[in-house]
Amino acid sequence: MAAAGSEAGAGVGAGAGGRAGQLKSSGLRPGWTTGACATAATRAAYTALLTGEFPDPVVITLPKGQQPAFALAAEQLTVAEEPTAAEQQTGLGGRITAMAGVVKDAGDDPDVTHGALIRSTVRSGEPGTGVVFRAGPGVGTVTKAGLPLPVGEPAINPVPRQMIRDAVAEVAAAHGGSGDVVVEIAVDHGEEIARSTWNPRLGILGGLSILGTTGVVVPYSCSAWIDSIRRGVDVARAAGRTHVAGCTGSTSEKVAVAEHGLPEDALLDMGDFAGAVLKYLKRHPVPRLTIAGGFAKLSKLAAGHLDLHSARSQVDKGYLAGLARRGGADEALAEAVAGANTALEAVQLCRAAGVPLGDLVAEAARATALSVLVGSPVAVDVICIDRAGTVVGRAEPLGP
Repeated sequence: MAAAGSEAGAGVGAGAGGRAGQLKSSGLRPGWTTGACATAATRAAYTALLTGEFPDPVVITLPKGQQPAFALAAEQLTVAEEPTAAEQQTGLGGRITAMAGVVKDAGDDPDVTHGALIRSTVRSGEPGTGVVFRAGPGVGTVTKAGLPLPVGEPAINPVPRQMIRDAVAEVAAAHGGSGDVVVEIAVDHGEEIARSTWNPRLGILGGLSILGTTGVVVPYSCSAWIDSIRRGVDVARAAGRTHVAGCTGSTSEKVAVAEHGLPEDALLDMGDFAGAVLKYLKRHPVPRLTIAGGFAKLSKLAAGHLDLHSARSQVDKGYLAGLARRGGADEALAEAVAGANTALEAVQLCRAAGVPLGDLVAEAARATALSVLVGSPVAVDVICIDRAGTVVGRAEPLGP
């Protein structure tokens, strides 16, 4: 299991606000994403490829600067015949493949991938190719449009890919490597585990996705996290904040900060619990609320759902098609939206046709929020983003 060198929420005072303060007050133990585990395994494997030795534990740097240490659960260095010139430079005298594996620790989150063994197998690549990703057993392949990766690519999401590239570059600089490698990520029993996820429906076939935007799994116990949201509102009010932001994740939080310059104690890690934020603010109002989140999640709020978790609400593409028609979409486009693989694909289709589906979703989400806040002096604006953090829709402040 992974031992944290620096965990999210560490060192946060009892009166702190924002995401770190919420995690601290929840009393729940964070864990590590599949992307963080794959990065650690890759760093260990590439180090062994260049030096013949596996670092154990292996330390990586996450996007927010934490440096957790991961124990290796598997390691193997294989030497075959006919080395390439690049492989001869390692001094180990053969074509080398290095594999390292890390067991995922999801902390207190009820994650289906908790305990999964994530392996990275690294071999030298062709000069100038950089890091080439491959899907090993248990990692899915993208087969449908609308995801943040092209069709045919391994389901290793953009942030984990960058984390792995960064780790490879650091190891190459430390040990004289070229950084040109083929990285194959695998998950033991991943295809079986993936049946409990939305991957098959999204067209990710053959296994799991390698995910994560911060490297940290934030645990969600409904009662504990809702209580932490309430404490976040209390802290913001006690600090005299007149504007708070409820964000579905770290990417939308960055956008809210960039847009409004909000301090940490004005940031509420809403996650899937939009209803918890709105109902508590109704009783304990703050003059202005920004709701920021991914387009798919906020399309659920637009449709009237207050719990945005995938197990309890789903994107209604028929509803999105209706909004698109209201925005000027012809029937062909509306049908394309209704049949889109993902909400992201739906908004991309509409943007290409000049139909403001993102703004329409933001306005409908604002209407849902105001219906909960009715009678309370809270003005609401909404920002919808895509996976990269680009704003795809917004609704300006509107009071009760």
